[in-house]
Amino acid sequence: MGKGSVISVSKRVQRLIALPLLAFAIAAASFTLGPVSSASAASREHKIRQATRVAVQQIGDPYKYGAAGPRAFDCSGLIKYSFDRAGMRSVPRTSSAQARYAKRIKKSRLRRGDLMFFTNRGRVYHAGIFLRRSHGKVVMLSAPSTGKRVRRDRPWTSSWFGATLRR
Repeated sequence: MGKGSVISVSKRVQRLIALPLLAFAIAAASFTLGPVSSASAASREHKIRQATRVAVQQIGDPYKYGAAGPRAFDCSGLIKYSFDRAGMRSVPRTSSAQARYAKRIKKSRLRRGDLMFFTNRGRVYHAGIFLRRSHGKVVMLSAPSTGKRVRRDRPWTSSWFGATLRR
């Protein structure tokens, strides 16, 4: 056998050993990590439901620019407060930072607790929490503006996008 033959036999042996080991490692990792991912997703889902309940409890609280509760809120402050109370403390404070943090999704895929970000010329200027659809229209929870209170509302424009904290 020449030198080239030894090398090709050696590579074949490596492949014969490496492929089953790789397959075993992938299978073991998916078996080990599968339930953890499911539990993590279930926990995140529970926290989003809890955050939505906290936000709904704030209905009637006054709007105050820069406020993040517990007795007054601006739009992003309501989101930050609600998700903090539900144990999701990594949600940023401002609506533009929240929009960057959340995963963008199609409007048609929104679920209760997902977020809505309103834009003007590409800039996020307002945020709300998606609650449901009623008669084909979106219903959200929002701390709208000075002189108003946290309330259920409908979008006043189509210039918004949906995002989720579900991963």
